Amino acid sequence: MSNTWGSHLHLSIFGESHGNGIGMVLDGIEPGTRLDLEKVAAQMKRRAPGGALATARKEADEIEWVSGIRDGKTIASPIMGLIRNTNQRSSDYQSVLDWPRPSHADYTAYIKYNGHSDLSGGGHFSGRLTAPLVAAGEICRQAMEQHFSVSVGSHLLQLAEYHEASWNIPQASILDQCRQAEIPCDDPDRVRELILKAKEEGDSVGGIVETAICGIPAGLGDPFFDSLESRIAHLLFSVPAVKGVGFGAAGDFASMKGSEANDAFALEHGRIVTTTNHNGGIEGGISNGMPIVFRSVIKPTASIFRPQTSLNLKTMESETRTIQGRHDPCIVLRAIPVLEAVSMIALYDALLADPFVFARLNDKKEE
Repeated sequence: MSNTWGSHLHLSIFGESHGNGIGMVLDGIEPGTRLDLEKVAAQMKRRAPGGALATARKEADEIEWVSGIRDGKTIASPIMGLIRNTNQRSSDYQSVLDWPRPSHADYTAYIKYNGHSDLSGGGHFSGRLTAPLVAAGEICRQAMEQHFSVSVGSHLLQLAEYHEASWNIPQASILDQCRQAEIPCDDPDRVRELILKAKEEGDSVGGIVETAICGIPAGLGDPFFDSLESRIAHLLFSVPAVKGVGFGAAGDFASMKGSEANDAFALEHGRIVTTTNHNGGIEGGISNGMPIVFRSVIKPTASIFRPQTSLNLKTMESETRTIQGRHDPCIVLRAIPVLEAVSMIALYDALLADPFVFARLNDKKEE
């Protein structure tokens, strides 16, 4: 299994949905970085299960910091965070041993690992493994804040038939407000209604999340293979249920002309900016100092409580069953802090890999 990511920063995740625990090992954070672990816990709560709009599984998701942090600061050893699973119910998943659930990893995992993988609740493929990603992402965000102020936030661009207008140039204050909202959109009552309706019908809904990041300096990233889009997209696609990623205007570019899509440069309060932000703050694979904006398409939760047909791998005949267990009618809201977190991980790795930007930031500090 591919469980480690990063070029200068190294992140590993471990565990299974219904195993003893899950966690992460994060290596490469600058020693001496001051961390606010209460802010890490607050981000974990945003992703945690529970409530009418999410799975009935209850997990506190409290992190045991095993290494790498002392007296509120990082030290030279890797940071290890362990989250104990306290509400496992693996008996709900006996049927997946011979009946791969539609749109899950059951069949592909069975083939790749010759049957040697734990598929209870999705096992290592489960969205539960995104909990340590959120912790790692908040640590990376705080590490970047040692060098510059960074704000990240998201809003629902679409959920089922609900649609909202796209951001053009969001402000840091708006992003901070989004992070405080339970449902970051213009009409949370409508979104809640759509999710509960799907839940009543034993079904699920997906959506599109638009995320923006303010404060990233110009010059971060590289052309072609290590473009800033490539780094961020790599981690976004590692999040279960993410099936599409686009930057800036994304799919809207297909209906635009160059005269509409181009972002003109201008001077504003002594700072070079663009008057629009259709390219999402990245040009030529390198940040231009404008907010980095991207969209993530999240598919409906694959586990639904309606009868579905799949192939019985023992009899090789079609068979209709109903999936057991506790599942989210919509994973979109709980995915939002994960999307924000992985973008922070990708950006911090890009920062560590870029001596030119680092040198420029240190020069400004000395001034």
